[in-house]
Amino acid sequence: MSKNAGKILVVLTTSIASCLGAAAWGAAPREKPNIVFIMVDDLGKDWIGCYGADGIQTPNIDRLAEGGMMFHNAWSMPQCTPTRVTLLTGQHPWRTGWVNHWDVPRWGVGYFDWDRYVTAARIVKSAGYTTAVAGKWQINDFRVEPRALEKHGFDDWCVWTGFETQNPPSAERYWNPYIHTREGSKTYPGRFGPDVYCDFVVDFLRKHRDEPMMVYYPMALTHGPLVHTPHEPNATGKLEKHRAMVRYTDHLVGRVVEALDELAIRDRTIVIFTTDNGTSGGVLGTIGGKRPSGGKATKFEGGVCEPFLVNCPGLVPAGVETDALADFADLLPTFAELAGAAVPEGLAIDGRSLAPLLLGRADDSPRRWIMAMGHGAAALDADGVRGKNDYADRVIRDKRYKAWVDTDKRIAELYDLKDDPLEQNNLIESTEPDVRAAIARFQAVVDATPDRDARPQYRQRAPLPWDRKPTGGDSPAKPKGRKAKKRR
Repeated sequence: MSKNAGKILVVLTTSIASCLGAAAWGAAPREKPNIVFIMVDDLGKDWIGCYGADGIQTPNIDRLAEGGMMFHNAWSMPQCTPTRVTLLTGQHPWRTGWVNHWDVPRWGVGYFDWDRYVTAARIVKSAGYTTAVAGKWQINDFRVEPRALEKHGFDDWCVWTGFETQNPPSAERYWNPYIHTREGSKTYPGRFGPDVYCDFVVDFLRKHRDEPMMVYYPMALTHGPLVHTPHEPNATGKLEKHRAMVRYTDHLVGRVVEALDELAIRDRTIVIFTTDNGTSGGVLGTIGGKRPSGGKATKFEGGVCEPFLVNCPGLVPAGVETDALADFADLLPTFAELAGAAVPEGLAIDGRSLAPLLLGRADDSPRRWIMAMGHGAAALDADGVRGKNDYADRVIRDKRYKAWVDTDKRIAELYDLKDDPLEQNNLIESTEPDVRAAIARFQAVVDATPDRDARPQYRQRAPLPWDRKPTGGDSPAKPKGRKAKKRR
């Protein structure tokens, strides 16, 4: 694949509804493009072929990179809830309050409130888009509000409910899955959940091929439990099952792209492929024989710097690799610009639109730094769900340097990612002018954030039998000074 240092690695799968004809790069589409956003669960670059992963083939995903744009510096958040809320709202976790993971159907109490947050789905709907979500949601309890997804801006849905405490069948997302649709929640005996979700996506594309649409496809794969797949029913053992799940993920990506081709809407659909965080620790892969610096629920590059591919023949330049900076707060403004939708006046957005870069109108993103934060379970107090710390530790980077910020709101570590990609040589005491200048730039970003992170915003509701109760261990953690992190 050819190098172009100004572009980003992103697979953006969006249906661009006949946008181009025979247009040149950077020309505005004549019709609104479809957007298909595919996000795999718990999978880092160490399991994606085009990023150099060892011992795995992902040909369908790799073709998205070959025919589109591949990002090398695209950050998610370190874990599920912060990533999902960030991409849906365009706001970093310190602003939304969803700083840590919170499994709503399992733990209750708080929830992602449609009255307090505006999602990307609602924004693109205002521009005439039909919207759908399939796969894993997990930030609302459908027993409490069966129409939560509609209220968040989705016209149709087919999602695993998440494990609903006191409802054992709901634990299943793979074989015999428990799935929520417009008709309600039920088990699908004998079915493999990822097939059900993908069937829904393909059917939605077929039904709405003649209108602009946005599909949010947060896959259930490859999160545990590790299982055999329809293609590899005899897979046994942790790594063999994980490889089977990765290969099946690639198969499902191929099904979506094939459907776009068959419907003759491929050249007007922008497909984005990415993941919500790095690989779980027990199944970390290797790239060139080396394990990543970290995985899921860590702020090392292996935990937050994700595969990110964007593809649309004739609209997104092909064969591009980019070092442009991007994080998941950029997705909402990007979707809005692609859709021609206005962001509501007064709505604070931390991200910036990547659309000019993706469409070949710019050589770089507008971001000069990106941020990631949020892992581990949130805390509870008398007022409900809150962050584990008043000020969550976080990481900030530019194209070369990366700062680790502790819970005292202090830059405790600095790494040169160009020379030290595994983040082993802390430069915080260095007197080199470039290092001191980088620390000063990052400190200005830190100083611009509040001293206390927001709390999750949601309307109080009547207590439910499965609501977690605050315990002494849920008290906010006291800020800690710098300490050495464990190295792999």
